[in-house]
Formats: sequence, C-alpha cells, structure tokens
Amino acid sequence: MLTAARKDSQLVTKEWQFIQQPIDGVSVHEVLHVPRDHGVITETYRPEWDPSGLPIVHVYQSRLYAGAIGAWSCHAQTIDRLFVNHGHLKVVLYDGREESPTHGRIMELHAGDARPAFLHIPIGVWHGVQNVGGTDALMLNYPSRAYHHEDPDHYRLPWDSEEIPYRWVTNGSTRLRSD
Repeated sequence: MLTAARKDSQLVTKEWQFIQQPIDGVSVHEVLHVPRDHGVITETYRPEWDPSGLPIVHVYQSRLYAGAIGAWSCHAQTIDRLFVNHGHLKVVLYDGREESPTHGRIMELHAGDARPAFLHIPIGVWHGVQNVGGTDALMLNYPSRAYHHEDPDHYRLPWDSEEIPYRWVTNGSTRLRSD
C-alpha cells in the first residue's frame, strides 16, 4: 500500500444507514419512494416525522443551481423543517447553542433524488446547503413560523465565515478547520 493512502472509516451500517454523531434536537427521516405503474409517489411530510408537533403554517420551495452554496442561516424563534428529494444537496449543520450537549458539533449529510429526507432543524442550529449535483436541486421548507416580512427571524453568516469551523469546497470535497 502507498504510504500516503488512508483507509476509509465505516460510513454506513450493514443496513445502509449512515453512521454519524447527530446534533442534539436534529432529526433526519429518510423517505422511501413508492414506485407505481404510472410513476413514483413520494411523501414530503407526515406529522410523525416532526418531533416539534407544531402545525404547518408556511411552505416554500428553494431552488439551488448546480454548484451553488446557500450558507449560513440560523433562527432565534423558528424551527426549520426541510424536505429534499430533487437533485443532490449536501446539508451541513453546526450546533451554535452554548447550552446544548452537542455545542460546536458539525453534522453533514446528503439528500436528494437517491435518498430523500425530511430534516428537523432546531432553533440555534446553523445550517447551509450546497448543490453537489449537476442539475438544479429543490428543497421544501415547512418552518414553524410564517415568514415575518417586516421583522424576519433570519440570521446569516457568509458561507466562508471564520465563526463556523467548516469549509465549503467547490471541487466536491470539504474539510473541517482545525484551528
């Protein structure tokens, strides 16, 4: 073996479930497509997938162009409930909540055509997405509060912010900052 080669660590279980340290309060529910004789049915939301138990009050869709990065976002009063099933998005979460048992943890996952997913993102968890596919990607959001145009509950940092120990890279790989 070449000296610079590194052995892969385990990424999935034998049932093909991803192995990673979750962020406290974040839940991911992977969704299965239902093939039919006329096409495919995909559920985008069910109350039992949503640990908040809050009603749906607003729904919107985001389209990300191939290669686009939408980062970083956070809310002080709103839970994001994202559904991704079109394209290939890398979703990265950073636990910025000082009182959280997982404060400072990074969580990265992929969702889209191959692995549709519904994500529950708690208040105070920073999140960003990158379209790592070759076509547009679509994402639905079912936030716990309707968007307030005059006083948005939306906080942003630039995608390359030094405050979050994660680096987006456009060649398909990423790295955690070590400083």
